[in-house]
Parts: sequence; C-alpha cells; structure tokens
Amino acid sequence: MKKITCLLALGLFVISCGKKEEVKEEVKLTDSYAVFGDSISNEGALSSAEMMAKFESLKEGDTVNVKFTSKINDVCQKKGCWMNVALEGDKSTFVKFKDYAFFVPMNAEDKDVIVEGKAFVSVESIDDLKHYAKDAGKSQEAIDSIVAPKTTYSFMANGVLISK
Repeated sequence: MKKITCLLALGLFVISCGKKEEVKEEVKLTDSYAVFGDSISNEGALSSAEMMAKFESLKEGDTVNVKFTSKINDVCQKKGCWMNVALEGDKSTFVKFKDYAFFVPMNAEDKDVIVEGKAFVSVESIDDLKHYAKDAGKSQEAIDSIVAPKTTYSFMANGVLISK
C-alpha cells in the first residue's frame, strides 16, 4: 500500500511539473485602444498643438505632468522601447517608458496615440543620438552625419493608449 501511495504521489508530482502556465499578455484592450503600462483614459488629453505650447514654455530641468494625443512617427525597431510622437508642425517628442516596464508594438507607426506622464526638455548627447538612430534602422550615412548634441522635447510615459 505504501508503494502505491508513493507511486501515486510521484506521478502527480511529475504531471504537475509538466503543466505549462499560460503566459498572460501584458497588453489590455479597450474598445478603441490597446493599453500599455498604467491604465489611462482618453479624457482630458491635450492636442499636439497644445502640447507643443507646453514644451515651448519649459526650460531644461522643468517637468510637467500631462496627457496628450497625437500620431506616432516611429518606434524602436529592436523592441519597441521608445517612440517619436508628432507635435505641431514638423516637431516631435521622444517618448520613453517609465522604469523600462513596458514596450509598444514595433508596427505602431502612424497610429493615433495618447500618452500620459512627465514632459521635459533635454539635451541629447551625440552618442545617444547615434544609438537611437541605429535602433530606428537608419542608414550608416545618416548615423555618421550626427555631429552635434540636440535639444529635444522628451516624455516619460507611465501609460500609453494606441488606437486599434
């Protein structure tokens, strides 16, 4: 009887170890948007023109908590760890994700987006600019043409909504 009990316990152990847990998708879907990072709503989001006005009023070192809507210009093609989002005219903001805790789809270019987080102005070094250009899949010629630091409009997003 002890042998049967031991064999039964061993069999159950082996079977339970063989179970594969289903990986939960981090992306939550709403009716109109895929949600990345913190759950946010689209209510009260500024337009890209209003966001540009906010950026123009900031000095390096200033931050402002804000939510705005726009269009995605491009996304990191290595893992979706950053994106450029359009502002007024030909300007854009460089968006990273808080604590590197989430990424966005690499095929999200040209989609409507709502981001919530901290906006700030920063000066990007030549090395960082070359790294970002490489991640974006730019040509070696374009990467080599980067010879000066650039003042950028930056954004640290804690939540992102991308239209379906």
